[in-house]
Amino acid sequence: MQKTLDKFKIGESGIVVAVEGERKIKRRLYDMGITNGAEIYLRKKAPLGDPIEVSVRSYELSLRNVEASCITLEVK
Repeated sequence: MQKTLDKFKIGESGIVVAVEGERKIKRRLYDMGITNGAEIYLRKKAPLGDPIEVSVRSYELSLRNVEASCITLEVK
């Protein structure tokens, strides 16, 4: 099953299958290590749901929901 990162619940993880969106958003995500095949684990959500904190490539990263909606993952 595939879904975008903004739809994940705390504790879910998946493998990146696609990164979409505007060119500058895609470049920013790639620069942060979010590339096809990377495993992402959703650690926390802010009280109102934005931003979220994820673990990717052995480090923690905060993302806005707009950015998270550009990342499609295969749910583990």
